[in-house]
This record gives sequence, C-alpha cells and structure tokens, in this order.
Amino acid sequence: MLKTRFGIEIEMTGITRTKAAKVVADFLNGSIMNTCDSYDTRRIKSPDGRVWKIMRDASIKCERKIQGTLRCTTGQYSVELVSPILAYESDISALQELVRVLRKAGAFTNTSCGIHIHLDGEGHTPRSIRNFINIIASKNDLFYEALQIAPERMRFCKKMDEALVKKINTKHPKTMNGIEKLWYEGYQEATSLHYHSSRYHFLNLHSFFNGKHTVELRGYNSELHAGKIRSYIVLALALNNQALTQKCASSRKSQTENEKFAMRTYLNRIGFIGEEYANCREHLTKHLHGSAAWRFRAA
Repeated sequence: MLKTRFGIEIEMTGITRTKAAKVVADFLNGSIMNTCDSYDTRRIKSPDGRVWKIMRDASIKCERKIQGTLRCTTGQYSVELVSPILAYESDISALQELVRVLRKAGAFTNTSCGIHIHLDGEGHTPRSIRNFINIIASKNDLFYEALQIAPERMRFCKKMDEALVKKINTKHPKTMNGIEKLWYEGYQEATSLHYHSSRYHFLNLHSFFNGKHTVELRGYNSELHAGKIRSYIVLALALNNQALTQKCASSRKSQTENEKFAMRTYLNRIGFIGEEYANCREHLTKHLHGSAAWRFRAA
C-alpha cells in the first residue's frame, strides 16, 4: 500500500514566506527562485532536480507570536509548502525532518490551515474510483471525528455528497466519462475552472478529471507534528490501495456505537498491522470515544 507516489501541501503561518523558503532551501541544500506570480511562489530546486514550493494561500489566517502572544499580521505570513512527487519509502524521513525544521524556525498552524494529499491516479479504473467514493462515503462520519476537522475548514473539505453517492450506485457508470459526468452534474461553472466548487470535499476528483490526474484527500487539519503527518499520509495511501484492490465497496455507513473499536479494526483491515504502524493507529484513534479492545461494554 506504500508504493503509490504522492504529493503533499501543508499550510502554516508564524513565519514569512521568505523565511520559510530559506529554511527549506537550507535543509535541502537547494537554490531559491522567486517567480513573482500571483501566489508569490518561491521555487526551491533540490540537488536531485525536484522542485519544492513555498507559496501564498488566501484562506490562511495570518498570525505571528510576539513575546508568546498570538497577533494577527500581514499576508507575508501566509505559507503553504508544496512538495514535488514523493515516494514513501525514500522520502518520508526527510519530509518529517523538514516539518520539524520549519516548526523549530517558528512556523505553526491554526484552525484555518489544512493539509492536502495528492495520490497518483495511475492504475485507477472506473471500478476503483467508484470504490473510493463509496469508501469515503461509508467512513465520512468516523473520519471527521477521528481527524477532528475544524468547523472553520468544513467549507473547504465537505463530506461526500450523498446525491452523488446515490447516483453512482444507481447508475453504476462503467466508464471514466460516465463518472466524470455525474461528478460535475448540478454545477453551473465550467469544469475546466481550477477552483471549481466540486473540489472542496474530503475526496476531490476534480484534480483527477482536470489536469493533475491525482486523487486528492483534503480532510486533514494542518499539523507540524511529524508523526501525525506520517499517519495522515499512510491513511491516504491505505485508502487508495483499498480502492484499487477491493472488488467492490459499499457506501453503507459504519456502525459507530464504539468509535475507537470501529476505527482500530478498520485500520487493521486496510493494512495498519504491527509495531511499524503503532504510532499511526494511536494518532488516528486518539480523539474517538469507546474502547479499542472491546466492541461492547459488557465484554
């Protein structure tokens, strides 16, 4: 499940884009190029030829700490780190260390900040995309509770559209064009629009159908905790693998009378087995109610 390539966008504040770009360049031993575009993008080219970006995001509430007190500040403190294409086994350690370095430099997150993970769309078929839609629909409530998605961010990562799920499972489209048509049904704007309204869901397929050919998962509060970021990436990769390998998936909501048990058993089922994923399981079940060991109180 860890073989799929991915990219990550991490939003933060607390330091300026200029400082963030220097921190990233120093860590990667790379060079900075300012593009002077509308996002004030700084491109950092690492020795391996890959390009990281530091850019502005208008949705971030800009803050800084002055003598330990949070203060609103200028737009220069709106910072989004955009990674190049990454591979889990070769890049996760460096990514985690880069996050630690940024935090040490003064960066932090608030409830306006999010994390977006893009998964390589290669290998996906109409069946696997239908699976992905149903998997997210069935686990939406559990995921939102486990990930503690901030109310301020809900408009940027809405739950799966129930009308879409119903149409997907009623019409059962056999082609990508069929799924794409249902995905955009009901929207008035042009589907080629980059900031199309359909993108603002936990599962974003607008990025798959237009341009990047990636499946995007947007349902994460931003963090500069390296362990939590790793757990979010592993969850995204595991969900992608489940969609690709499972013959079919149901959209039926999970039974959550014991949320922690439901999440633990689900994580085990999709590959979070063994000591390697102990920290991931802990981060992803920490905020849930119930017992991870027993489903029913009597037991």
